[in-house]
Amino acid sequence: MSEHLGKLAALAKPAIVPPLHRRFAPAVLANRAYRQRVQASGRAVPLAIALERGDGSVSVYHTECFDERADGAELNLPYAERLVKFLLWQRGGWRVIVGGPRSIGGHIRDVYSPRGARAFDYDFMGGVYEHPFTVEITGADRVPAPSEGTMKLGGHLEGSRIGFDLGATDRKVAAVIDGEAVHTEEVVWDPRHATDPSYHFNEINAALKSAAKHLPRVDAIGGSAAGVYINNRPRVASLYRGVPKDLFDAKITRLFFDLKEAWGGIPFVVVNDGEVTALAGALSLNDTAVLGIALGSSQAGGYVTESGEITTWLNELAFVPVDYDPEAPQDEWSRDRGVGAQYFSQQAVFRLAPVAGLELAPSLGPAERLKAVQEKLLAGDERARQIFESIGCFVGYGIAHYSDFYKLRHVLVLGRVTSGEGGTIILRRAQEVLAREFPELAGRVALHLPDESSRRIGQAVAAASLPEKS
Repeated sequence: MSEHLGKLAALAKPAIVPPLHRRFAPAVLANRAYRQRVQASGRAVPLAIALERGDGSVSVYHTECFDERADGAELNLPYAERLVKFLLWQRGGWRVIVGGPRSIGGHIRDVYSPRGARAFDYDFMGGVYEHPFTVEITGADRVPAPSEGTMKLGGHLEGSRIGFDLGATDRKVAAVIDGEAVHTEEVVWDPRHATDPSYHFNEINAALKSAAKHLPRVDAIGGSAAGVYINNRPRVASLYRGVPKDLFDAKITRLFFDLKEAWGGIPFVVVNDGEVTALAGALSLNDTAVLGIALGSSQAGGYVTESGEITTWLNELAFVPVDYDPEAPQDEWSRDRGVGAQYFSQQAVFRLAPVAGLELAPSLGPAERLKAVQEKLLAGDERARQIFESIGCFVGYGIAHYSDFYKLRHVLVLGRVTSGEGGTIILRRAQEVLAREFPELAGRVALHLPDESSRRIGQAVAAASLPEKS
């Protein structure tokens, strides 16, 4: 598979190369070059990918590929595999229906299987949707029609509210009165290594109590958290990786119901942090068609549609492929290469630092290591600047890639990595990439970097608007 992926990656020739990642093969360039070759071949055939989620909704993506007997058909397999990977983590699904050449369907079935290269994805999707993960093969004309659902999210600003945002290295909380934050707090924590569910309950409850001291009363509580949440119930999330499965099933799945009960049953809503990122953007911009990207301990993504609603998709962009280089950095959880978490997060900073010649003390925690790099940048260290220049290149090509799957007017970039001068460098370089490589896109999609306070605690404030008052 890596040999064929290498051939696909060779089609990607970025005009602006990240200074600390010379082998970067942007997925958007490889995909577009592949589709151009398919169209120019005269041997194009339809390819349709449908994904069914737990609520019965269906997403469908239509494209083209080479006829199985055409020159270039060997590129079909890596293209389709990376496409399915993107769609799974953007839209989610326990059932994938591949409509097109049977060789593609068979390849997807082999790769996304208990013993295949994407066993992680197989297990994850089955766990999220509580159905055995399956791949079905059919003709492109027999793929079911799309059946999508959307929902309103947040925007409830009245009253005295608490909003919290749970990341892998810090937890943030905001006390909010009629949409204005009157108190914010950030606390470093280490949830991923906590084996006792009470650690999560106690830490979150402590944050809520701290915020409540600054309010006359608490009318509602809203939360933003890394992971997949369905009806306030954690399904899969790296925050709870240290908790044994039996305790996860018994305690973590009830975590936010127990917290709601501890606060007298007031309205209490928790959703994925990426959705709250997009909500924060839509609220601040007073517009729709917003993609939010948070560069924190990992990458979070969320989307507000043109009609001002959110989808029922996963939008877990941390696992979406953005680099097709077969030797791209490997994600430590999924074991896949070239996915967003290694390009749009603290992890990108830490892997690029030694390439730049910066040694970070291993005794420091992630938040302290990031701060050390940011301090070097502030002091004028060119090595630190190259780290953020490289991430800016990733962001520019990444946004172009996302635009092939989302209808966009705005992209909001925030999170701890964007704090200080680094955020300005990232945004400026991303805009340069768009202007040089994708001028049409640069003319219709605006990139935004919130003010310093919003970059760090904006999600907590937006999360406070999630629940309706009773």
